Amino acid sequence: MSTPVLELIDVRAGYGRIDVLHGVTLKIPKGTVMALLGPNGAGKSTTVQIAGGRLVPKSGCLHVAGNHVNGASPGELAKAGVCTVPEGRGIFPNLTVDENLWLSTHVARGTREEVRGRAFEFFPRLSDRRKQVAGTLSGGEQQMLSMARALTTEPSLLILDEVSMGLAPLIVRELYEQVALLKEQGIAILLVEQFADTALRVADFAAIMAHGRIQQVGLPDEIAEELSGAYLGGAV
Repeated sequence: MSTPVLELIDVRAGYGRIDVLHGVTLKIPKGTVMALLGPNGAGKSTTVQIAGGRLVPKSGCLHVAGNHVNGASPGELAKAGVCTVPEGRGIFPNLTVDENLWLSTHVARGTREEVRGRAFEFFPRLSDRRKQVAGTLSGGEQQMLSMARALTTEPSLLILDEVSMGLAPLIVRELYEQVALLKEQGIAILLVEQFADTALRVADFAAIMAHGRIQQVGLPDEIAEELSGAYLGGAV
């Protein structure tokens, strides 16, 4: 079996004296989509913080392509192939689309023109708005820009944290069509999503999280049997 693109091994983490993760172990195989599902307060966001380098485990290990990377910064992880699209989009609202993309060149490979070309290949709509201030884009376009910035780094793993939050169902479907295309190109994706049915439609594997622990990992059909709409929210 090939080395996972990302692996958390018995990770324990929290904030100050408050422990949130209680021994999380999770593997993301190369070129696959893993949906991480669970109720609010389950530990999903903290897991994403660990995987993206924004929080250091109190114990346990974070591996990227088999390499121990505890303590690596988000920038260092991006250069290693792990890039996060955070909840809340994480763009610079006072800069133009073009300027937002230009700022990603410090970790992306290639010239500014090459970076811009990769972004517009994934999201052609942004090309028409390249001179528009990002804060004036629609919510869906802002999410596209956030994803485009991450994709310009040519990641081996993309972490998507609640990409559907606050967006209309039509826009969510459009974004998830792009997720499916990224999967076809061999990019692994760790997907944290409030709408379980939406995530399971594109996932190769899914994990249920509760009380800071991974309760079950399996195929989408297997996981779907364990979920209820009242527990995780309805489908988009």
